[in-house]
Amino acid sequence: MASTTVSKVGAMLTLPGDAVRQILWRFSDRFDLQMLVQSARAVARGPVARMVAAGERNTHEWTPAKAEMMETFDRAGITAAFMEPEEGGFISGPKNLALALAAFELAWVDGGAATASLAGFLALAPIHERGTAEQSAHYMALAAPPREGEERKTMRGAFALTEPIPYVGVDTGMLSGRVRVAEWKDGEEPMLQVEKRGRFITNIACANFATAAVDSGDARIKGSCVIILEETDEGTFDRGTPTKKLVHQLSSTGDPIFSLKVPANRIVGGYVVKDGVIVPNYTHSEVIEAVFRRTRVTVGVMTSAKLLSAVEPVIRYQRGRFRGAESIKEGSLRYDQGIQQREDALQRLVDVWASGEASASLGFAAARLFDELDPLERLKAALMVERGVSGSRAEMKALKESETKALELLNGNLTEERRAELEADTLVQFVLKDAAANVLCPATKLWNTGEGTRQMREAVSLMGGYGITEDCPGYLANKWMDAQLEATYEGPEAVQRRQLTITMTSELFLAQFRGWIKEMRGIASERPGTGACTLATAMTMWLWTLNYTQKGKDADGNKLYHGQRQGVTFALADALCWLLAVRCQILDVQELEARGGDDAVVSEGLAETLQFFSDLCHTQSARASGEVSRICAELVYGYNRHPAWDAEGHKACFLSEELDEYEGFIPGILSVATDVVSEGMHPVKAGPCAGCAGSADFLRLQNKLATCLTGSRLAKDRAAETVLKVMIPEALDYPA
Repeated sequence: MASTTVSKVGAMLTLPGDAVRQILWRFSDRFDLQMLVQSARAVARGPVARMVAAGERNTHEWTPAKAEMMETFDRAGITAAFMEPEEGGFISGPKNLALALAAFELAWVDGGAATASLAGFLALAPIHERGTAEQSAHYMALAAPPREGEERKTMRGAFALTEPIPYVGVDTGMLSGRVRVAEWKDGEEPMLQVEKRGRFITNIACANFATAAVDSGDARIKGSCVIILEETDEGTFDRGTPTKKLVHQLSSTGDPIFSLKVPANRIVGGYVVKDGVIVPNYTHSEVIEAVFRRTRVTVGVMTSAKLLSAVEPVIRYQRGRFRGAESIKEGSLRYDQGIQQREDALQRLVDVWASGEASASLGFAAARLFDELDPLERLKAALMVERGVSGSRAEMKALKESETKALELLNGNLTEERRAELEADTLVQFVLKDAAANVLCPATKLWNTGEGTRQMREAVSLMGGYGITEDCPGYLANKWMDAQLEATYEGPEAVQRRQLTITMTSELFLAQFRGWIKEMRGIASERPGTGACTLATAMTMWLWTLNYTQKGKDADGNKLYHGQRQGVTFALADALCWLLAVRCQILDVQELEARGGDDAVVSEGLAETLQFFSDLCHTQSARASGEVSRICAELVYGYNRHPAWDAEGHKACFLSEELDEYEGFIPGILSVATDVVSEGMHPVKAGPCAGCAGSADFLRLQNKLATCLTGSRLAKDRAAETVLKVMIPEALDYPA
């Protein structure tokens, strides 16, 4: 039998540097982003790391040092990264990848510092995404750091969505905050009275304004909205008591109380008056949808940074574990390798590293997708206005034709002329990218933070008892706990799973998903060592199972795939996330192979780097496939009732006296008969062996997937060998 031969290359000599990361994450040609990364890194590994080392995480209060950290963000250009050049920023166009990269660098050291930076952007996001031109120009400019010659302070914001206990976290559609008409004189702007009590509001201690979600408490105001509140408004702008967090202590969090009178022009997106009623142009839900589908990605990337930042401290600890003992001589194997002499320590670290690479690949892919989607979304909005289409329902109806064209582009055998026509259609490109983004956003938030938290626990355990000490190198215990909070930010796991159960069944997404399976098959033929073949088979199994559950019923005749049957829908959402992460990881390695040779720094040792990253892909692909196989098998078989030892069940059994007779003309049946009844006694088990009607295709897929795992453990062994040999710096580049 022929086999694929893995070319013999040496181990990767050093940890992947900036040049490699820039290619993997597609910003090697963006000098502005490279400078932002360097600025954010200098802040994270300098002032922020010193704050953590000095114990600033030990208090819930907003201290002068934490306030100074915000000023440091301003001076480093991190705050201005959200603004356009005309508003005081330095990056033109979409900012999703930029913000993700900055958050990654800050979270490499401390999640709270990253959150403090991002919370200001979150407060501005409703204004940026759905605000009027006047609102956007005004607040974005004031939130940018002052330019030379300007004598003002940076305006900082907070986003107040959630409500106080007992309502916190129940449903973002359920608001207890209320807005009423306070005064409405003829010919003048209405004045509104806003009553809002926030819960777990980030950046509130330093906020000068808040964007708050409220519902109407007045017949003269229709529905809900997001409204801008300023500390100088008439009334109460009480920042409340600090939340007693165990994590993210470098960001301020509190429970504010607002009771303010504000002009109606503070309603985000503006309003119209119909029959004497103020009608906001956007409900609070519409604003939140536009905001969270972008900012959730950045939070997911923060957890990726934690995993990748754990690699170097763990290697250092493992190698130096036995140094200092009299019996351990310098130059001995025990001195040089420490507990890395044992395969388990190496392979568990490979799992952490592979998960970190996969989650970073997924997060940055989602950020880049939103950078592509943002300008298309604005063009789409302009076209809808031009065509007189208003309202979300009317817009969905208007886009149906574009969705049909997009499916034609994905599925049809087209002439070159027709293909070019469809590819040039703005709305076709919008619906395609929108369908993918609607899945990648919640998948990033769900998988990166959920699996990331589990893998951070592994990283901490690899440090032994040192992992849960205050002076643990890399602050791994802090990062482990911080990751748990990130899993709840902007909607906990159930919210992301719920969104996925709707978006992952979109016809447009599934058509693209089928294309991705073919894409993986193609990569597998060129680079089998990436695990792309395994992934393609696992993706096929997921698709088969989705179709099976959508059409199938359980033993009681109830539909399997149903919005309220989260044992099915949520499980499939989880399985999909594993697949999406590895796909992005494999595509990043393809990019490195294609462009690495053109970079003078990367080209030296490129073969070794590619081998290591391919082995991580293969390892992660095997883990993802195992998860998918388990979940899908449970769904296909788990909703059938197990047969019992009743009269009907006995029909499927052999009598022992019959078997001797059958053996005469069916040689070998004695060895394969599973249920044999002898003298009225049946085997000691629950019942006859279970079967599953129509599952032959699934069994074939499962068998194929098992054989596709060929070589995955060899890849993990090679990756572990690299971890053993890779050189690391003498010390961490930030204080312990």
